[in-house]
Amino acid sequence: MLRHLVVASFILLVPGLASAQTAKFRIEEATIEDIQSSILRGELTSTRVVELYLNRIKAYNGPCVNLPDGVLGLGPITPIRNARQLNALLSLNLRPAKRQALGFDPRKARSITDPVDNDPAMPDALEVAARQDAYFASTGKLIGPLHGVAFSIKDQYDTFDMRTTGGMDAAYANDRPPDDATFVKRLREAGAIILAKANLGEMGTPNSRSSFGGPFCNPYDTTRSPGTSSGGSGASVAANLATCSIGEETGGSIHHPAKNNSLVGLAPTQELVSRQGMVGAALNTRVGPLCRTVKDAARVLEVIAGYDPKDELTAFSVGRLPSEPYRSFANERRLDGIRIGVLREHMDKKLFTDADVESIDIIERAISDLRRLGATIVDPGPGGALFQSCVDKYAPIYRNRNFIEQFPNLFPVDPNGKPASDRISQLVEMFFNPSLVPDGPTIRNMGPAPNSGQAKYMLSRYLKERGDSNIKTIRDLIDKSNFYRDIRPDAGFIDRKAALEEINSALTLDMPNLFQDRFAYQQVVLQCMAQQNLDALVSPAGNIPAYILGAPIEPPLNGRTNSVWGLLGQHGIPTLSVPAGFTTQVYDRVRDAAAPGGSRLAGPVPAKLPVGVMFFGRPFSEPMLLRLASAYEAATKHRVPPPDFGPLPEPHQ
Repeated sequence: MLRHLVVASFILLVPGLASAQTAKFRIEEATIEDIQSSILRGELTSTRVVELYLNRIKAYNGPCVNLPDGVLGLGPITPIRNARQLNALLSLNLRPAKRQALGFDPRKARSITDPVDNDPAMPDALEVAARQDAYFASTGKLIGPLHGVAFSIKDQYDTFDMRTTGGMDAAYANDRPPDDATFVKRLREAGAIILAKANLGEMGTPNSRSSFGGPFCNPYDTTRSPGTSSGGSGASVAANLATCSIGEETGGSIHHPAKNNSLVGLAPTQELVSRQGMVGAALNTRVGPLCRTVKDAARVLEVIAGYDPKDELTAFSVGRLPSEPYRSFANERRLDGIRIGVLREHMDKKLFTDADVESIDIIERAISDLRRLGATIVDPGPGGALFQSCVDKYAPIYRNRNFIEQFPNLFPVDPNGKPASDRISQLVEMFFNPSLVPDGPTIRNMGPAPNSGQAKYMLSRYLKERGDSNIKTIRDLIDKSNFYRDIRPDAGFIDRKAALEEINSALTLDMPNLFQDRFAYQQVVLQCMAQQNLDALVSPAGNIPAYILGAPIEPPLNGRTNSVWGLLGQHGIPTLSVPAGFTTQVYDRVRDAAAPGGSRLAGPVPAKLPVGVMFFGRPFSEPMLLRLASAYEAATKHRVPPPDFGPLPEPHQ
């Protein structure tokens, strides 16, 4: 039976052989509800969904930069204007014969180490789709809540049937891990079709290239970054190469691609979704969806959320999931009675540069939209600070160790390194008189605290659990991998080999400082929200629009980075970003040896680039964030697909 299903699915890919019944479905911007409603009406099949996405992948997933040293792209690169290609997807879930018949690059194979790839226990995307079609034909029912929904998965996550290397060009004996990541398994059980692995900043680093996959580009301007490190995930969804993707966020790697690609990005409460089966997980790693609508993101969260005994942090989620499905909160149209605090700390133009201004102005309009929807806006006003009083009062207590180290002049030590003052008495005085707290700590720069050995411990544990016969340790990973040679730290192209060497040099695991800082940050945020009776917070997702690939990135300034406002998320606070509009102009960094730091701001130049608004809430307050985001989305409809990646001409639709 399986053989017949495979043959049938392959035939449907040949142009002109798709049935007239399903040929007119438009996959561009299709939601989960659109896909499943059409399947239930008999107007669409899962196989046809896969076919339509594969046609778009074939048209739009080629190289998007100049690669002087050929397909590997390990050397210097230069961007191509109007490339109409993205290189967003690293590998495709197709068996070799189908991949070859469709003309896809051999490096897009789902496994390099298994060129035969004929294991019947590893059905490819078309075989999975055919099985779903057979099930629906015999029962009239969908196989699960994600039946027919095609996903790309960031290559940092394990997929038992597809190559997983974190984007590294690493010589694994078996480039397939032995099992799926927990959330991938849950997606499959719900009917999701894993169509591709998404390109990424190598091993989750904040740039837009990997040694195996090469650079990837922004569909709104292919000379620019689609975001880091889940940029391949973001670009694939924005350009309609997949319905949704799953990204990973340690700093801002869900919201940066969401902002740069006019998408919805949901980085849930730290403990809500399992990190098991991830290359290089960390304490502050979050797993979340990138979709084109709020409701689609909610539908995905329903499937992947919940306790997993393989990830101890998810024990905190027990008893904290809502009694109603997450999607039920994504139908809001009014926000009456909801109090939203404005994080002016992220919007003070005096603290930043011309590069920040238009994004801030766009979020000012978003705040006005929220007010018109009935929300009560708690706004300290331009130049104000929503959290500063709480930071001054509580940071010295909860962050005592890190706070003391931040101000050595206030807390001196003797020649032996021991305290030269009564630090406890000083902290007590600061609690009762916050004016004694020195300038410096703000909600923008409180952490994350340094830690020792976490990266080495988590990566070493992953490699041991994976059990590969050739790459058993980080030393093996370093010695048996190829690395891109285009090292430009000012452009985010860091020396990956040197970075791994530094990780591997750690000898001890010391995490208490990181846990303390996370607790302290949450206490400051929750205390200030409670004092002001706030249900949620709002701010720009990030101030800086997508930067040019290979050009200098905007340097950090007063706690602002070149990507997104990530500190709240890094400390376990759930965040949800939604398209808020587009810029009209942009300022870019250019190299200038005479300028401080070797670069200067140039512009403005005309540019229509996406901007995102971000909502923050208490831990496990995803229902509230979905209410806010869905009401704002419905009222504003800022999502616009990239014009250079529109519908394909017949007969490729």
